[in-house]
Order: sequence, then structure tokens, then C-alpha cells
Amino acid sequence: MNALLYISIILVWGTTWFAIYLQQGDVPASVSIFYRFLLAAILMLIVMLATRRLRRLPLRDHLFCIVQGCCVFSFNFYCFYHAAAYISTGLESVIFSMSVLFNAFNGMLFFRQKLAPTLIPASILGLAGIVTLFWHDLSASHIAPELLKGIGLSLLGTYGFSLGNMISTRHKNRGLDVFSTNTYAMFYGTAVIGALALSQGESFAIDLTPQYIGSLVYLAVFGSVVAFGIYFSLVGRIGASQAAYSTLLFPLVALTVSTFGEGYQWHINAVIGLCMILLGNFVMFAKPNWFSGLRKTDKAVS
Repeated sequence: MNALLYISIILVWGTTWFAIYLQQGDVPASVSIFYRFLLAAILMLIVMLATRRLRRLPLRDHLFCIVQGCCVFSFNFYCFYHAAAYISTGLESVIFSMSVLFNAFNGMLFFRQKLAPTLIPASILGLAGIVTLFWHDLSASHIAPELLKGIGLSLLGTYGFSLGNMISTRHKNRGLDVFSTNTYAMFYGTAVIGALALSQGESFAIDLTPQYIGSLVYLAVFGSVVAFGIYFSLVGRIGASQAAYSTLLFPLVALTVSTFGEGYQWHINAVIGLCMILLGNFVMFAKPNWFSGLRKTDKAVS
């Protein structure tokens, strides 16, 4: 079961980045995010009520769900949607794979987890990989500020996602139902991003083109309800660090889609940089018996 969930998250999240690209247009990013998670939250609530799985939470846990909603269903995507205006979504997904390193750092910071001795070499590989990945643009006589904005926003959004992972781990440690906390957090994140759009005076008019509506539905149903449900289930079953292994592979899917859908052009430095980032993530947590351990975990929880 764990392996099936793992493959599913790779395929779904690997294609949602291009759907974010299709959302670019006249509709403000905050409004697109609002509609995406409003639809997703409503669908999630219907499923939870129909299956009678929605659990009540103490006020303190709701407060954590609010923070989780801001980190995972609000401000992080605000960063990703804006970054898509400066760099390809395939490159965003590669930067997002750095969540493996951020999870390790935040695990130490919030849960006093011992840092792996591979953190330093993995971090060096990851940072060097990002520089190499964008070297074709960084080595230009005039570095476009938009490029740095795209990289910075992607890193900020990734770190926000990692913070959300830590809150999900906190929920797991308290024995809370992951789908209930996910549902509450999604509603809170939707309310926060909606309030942001209102404060900025954004219009909530929606683009009725098939491209926008299709990408919105895909992002809401598969990219949000299905994918986040799968991901946080994996966090609960095998832990945040091992669940983050999915970020090793879905950038390959995202870059492939970006090549055909956005016209992303490969350079040799991009190939080398991608390999360095993925290798850095793999070095961070890889163990020779990891996949066998995954199968053992699967059997243990079956």
C-alpha cells in the first residue's frame, strides 16, 4: 500500500506544476489559490461527513491547524504561483525538492531530532545544484531580477511547506486524525488567502475558459484533495523524512511536462544541476535497505 501511495504522489504532484502554469493570466494568484482550496475544502468536508471521519479538535489543535493552513494551503502557494511568472514550473518543482533538507533542519529545530551526518554534504550538493541549474542565466552579463525573484519565492514557498510538515508531524505525535486536521487546515488556509485577496482589493471574477477551469478542477481535486491526502497519509505511516522522498522523483515528471508544455530548453548545466540536487536529497536520507524497510512498514501496518 505504501508503495502505491508513493507512486501516486509522484505522478500527481509531478503534473500539478504545469497546471499552475495554466492558471497564469488575468485572475490574480491569491484568487486562483482561494478558488482552488475552497473547492478542495468543500469536497474534503463532504467526504469526511459522508464517511463520518471528521473528528472534533480542542481549541489548541485548531490553532495549529490555522498555522498549518497558512503554511501548506495559503502562503506557500502564493509564493509558487508568483514564482511561475519568472521561472518555469518544472524548475520550481526542482527547487521544491529541497524540502527534504528543510524537513531535516526543522525536525532538529522543533523536535530535537538528531541531524544526520550527511546534512552538510547534502546541503552543499543541493545549493551547488541550484547554482549550476541556473548557471546559464546567472552567468549572463546582466542577471535578470525576475530570475532571482523566482528562485527566492520558490525557496520561501518550499520552506513554508516544510513548516506545514512539522505541524503534521505534531498532529501525528498527538494521535490526531490526519484527514480531520487536513480538512480543518484547508478551510483555514482558504479563509486566510481569501482575506488576503480582499485586503488587496482583488476581483474575484473567474476565468471561464476551458484551460483555466480544467486546471482549477485538476488542482483542486487531484492536486489538493487526493495528493495532500496521500502525502499526509504517508507522513503518518512512514514519517515526514521518508515521505519527502517523493520530491526526489516528481521533479523529473514536472520537467518533462514543462519541456513539452512550456517550451523549457535544456542546457548541459541544467542536467548537471538537476542531478546534483537529486543526489543531494538522496544522500541526505538514503539507506541501502530503505525500500525493503518501506515494504516492511507496509506489512506492519496492513
